[in-house]
Amino acid sequence: MTTSASLSESLSKARRGVGVGGPGRAPRARRRAVLPGRGLTLTLLVLPSIILVLLLNAYPVIYAGLQSVRDGDLILPGDFIGLQNYQTVLSDPVFWASARFTLIFTLVGVFGSWAVGLGIALLLRGRIPGGGLFKVLLLLPWVVPTVVSATSWNWLVATPQSPFPVLAEALGFGQVLFLANPLLAQITVCVFKVWISFPFMMMMMSAALAAVDNTVYEAARVDGATGWQAFRHITLPLTAKSTYISWILMTIFCVNDFPTIFLLTGGGPVNATQSLVVQAYRTVFLEFRTGPGVAIAFLMTIVLVIISVVLYRRVQKADIE
Repeated sequence: MTTSASLSESLSKARRGVGVGGPGRAPRARRRAVLPGRGLTLTLLVLPSIILVLLLNAYPVIYAGLQSVRDGDLILPGDFIGLQNYQTVLSDPVFWASARFTLIFTLVGVFGSWAVGLGIALLLRGRIPGGGLFKVLLLLPWVVPTVVSATSWNWLVATPQSPFPVLAEALGFGQVLFLANPLLAQITVCVFKVWISFPFMMMMMSAALAAVDNTVYEAARVDGATGWQAFRHITLPLTAKSTYISWILMTIFCVNDFPTIFLLTGGGPVNATQSLVVQAYRTVFLEFRTGPGVAIAFLMTIVLVIISVVLYRRVQKADIE
């Protein structure tokens, strides 16, 4: 009987592409010729793109930074007040409520869409009738414009006469107002985000799974590994790089997602579904307080940069492993 230690070692070998017959002869490492002046040539080729990106982004960022330390509005720049806008924002309970919902919205959006996308990608990896057609149909939530999807969901849940409230009442749950109850509105927005985002995760994970050689799973089955063990010790490690990249992208998408929330609930009821990007929009364009609104945006950017750096290090570590 295969012990747990030997099975773990066999799975590790299978993950590295080593079959049951042993590692075999190691391939010879090829020495890559380094051309003289290659670094300078690559720098000159990429320099125009870097200059263009800086010209397109540097001025708006610098101007926004200046606005965040002034008490101006959309017309007048105002006087210099230092970090007072940041102090005002950080001491505002509404900001922390928006930050809390943004965190919940991001966690559910990232990991919920990843779990659904990975599950469907694993299901479609096998040969099933009409697999190609299923993939096309599953892409529709991502392909359809957000305004159309939000309008459809509003029709489904917004009023007591909508299909879902009518169905809930018929099942004995009473009158359920999905967008009028703060908790139900938060759940609805998060579910909607997962629904429109899982096709992206499905495509990312399908591409990652396609790069995994089937012989690795065959070697694991020969060594007696169960389906869960193969998933945990082979599928997850071999798709880790794509997983972390998809988490980085989806985190950015969720934190900066304005249309999903604004079109579905507008941030209500009673600011229950107001994220930081929605609060920044309201502060600048409805309350005409440019400084605090831009300060919120800068705080969001700092947090996104930190999260992206942490996950990118995981990508590099997964690449090394």
